[in-house]
Amino acid sequence: MKIERKRMKLLLVSPCQYEHRRLHVSLRIPQISLNIIAALTPSYYEIKIVEEEIEVVNFDEDCDIVGISTMTANAPRAYKMAMEFKKRGKTVVIGGVHPTVLPHESIQYADAIVIGEAEDTWGILLNDFEQGKLQRFYTSHQPDASLSPLPRRELSQKSNGLFNVKPIVTTRGCPYDCDFCCVPQFFGKKLRSLPVEKVVEDVIASKGKIFLFLDDNIIGHPKYAKELFKALIPLKIKWVGQASVSFVKDTELMKLAAQSGCAELFFGLESVSTSTLKKMRKSINELTDNEEAIKKVKGFGIVFHASMVFGFDEDGRSIFDETLEFLMRNKIASVTFNILTPYPGTRIYDRFKKEGRLITEEWQYYDHNTVVFRPKNMTTQELLEGHLYTRKQFYKISSIVKRLSHGSPHPLLYIAMNFGYRKSIKEDTKNLQNETTRLRLIENIPDIQCDLAVCNKSNI
Repeated sequence: MKIERKRMKLLLVSPCQYEHRRLHVSLRIPQISLNIIAALTPSYYEIKIVEEEIEVVNFDEDCDIVGISTMTANAPRAYKMAMEFKKRGKTVVIGGVHPTVLPHESIQYADAIVIGEAEDTWGILLNDFEQGKLQRFYTSHQPDASLSPLPRRELSQKSNGLFNVKPIVTTRGCPYDCDFCCVPQFFGKKLRSLPVEKVVEDVIASKGKIFLFLDDNIIGHPKYAKELFKALIPLKIKWVGQASVSFVKDTELMKLAAQSGCAELFFGLESVSTSTLKKMRKSINELTDNEEAIKKVKGFGIVFHASMVFGFDEDGRSIFDETLEFLMRNKIASVTFNILTPYPGTRIYDRFKKEGRLITEEWQYYDHNTVVFRPKNMTTQELLEGHLYTRKQFYKISSIVKRLSHGSPHPLLYIAMNFGYRKSIKEDTKNLQNETTRLRLIENIPDIQCDLAVCNKSNI
């Protein structure tokens, strides 16, 4: 006899960092985790996904249970949301990187916390909820990646951005274990991969033409990556991903990536300081080797996007001009400039806290653009100003034109990325004074808009 299940309603929410601010569409990274959660949910649930970056959250939504996905920078917003839903009698579950690292903080605002991944916890949680036996914590044990279902993409068609980019994940985990990264704590150090045939099935089912691989290192398992790239070639898609610079050590891997439709790869160069790179235990830690790697990647028609970080203990005030010189000399197409952020759950957070160097633990400031610690070889103000100065110099019109004049295999992607970052700098400059008010009071930093004359000369 078939048991009739009561229809249930589930609301899944991805919060903004700030309620009244949105990222530029070309820089918005589409999420996929909530679509996977939806696919793990029994069919008798009616599911709605709301991404606050693109739509307003209705706290009076008709639903039985609310799931909120949370990172560190948007944790305060997530907590505020949770309290609003709870005021209205909703059951609230919080999951993601931040509650995994700080579950006892997060449980103060929710009815239950998912620690880690969802494949081996979500079904149990929902069953407990239906039975009125919801527990406070549900801990994942890094399940087999093959257990992950195809995401329910139809629930978030609005979120794919300027080029209708489809997010996709093939592997979880990272073996590098950098001091400033909490990925190994969330996903583990061992790489776990979806079967290639399941990835291909997802690509075909999505009906997409452009994809963003959200893997922390798409080539972390070279044998698997080669198998994947070979399978993608007949699909004639374009894709962007993230990889380690060790990618260039395998010519066959680079060739297959290009043939499979790789348009751009994000590389964590992090620093132009050789001493900093050596401390990171990276596979390539000499600037000359990095420069050769850049040439090889570009030689295969792949756009090289660099991620740079300012604020390491070895960094002095000269690091900003040294970084600009390196990037312009190597004709880098686009760059993400970050201020070192000591996320909770990382060794650098533990060290800075032990040394008394953290300025604040108000998580909304942990966003790569705000200084939340006391640097070693420059002042807080110098790091803040230098970061903004470097961004403005790199993305000023003359710099964009100069770098484009050297050619780009994907000019539309180049223009979208560069002008998207340029727009975000303008917005950040306007918002910087309000965001750093509390930090200035603590560190006695003068008004940032009055002290950035050198930055304003960039004519951005």
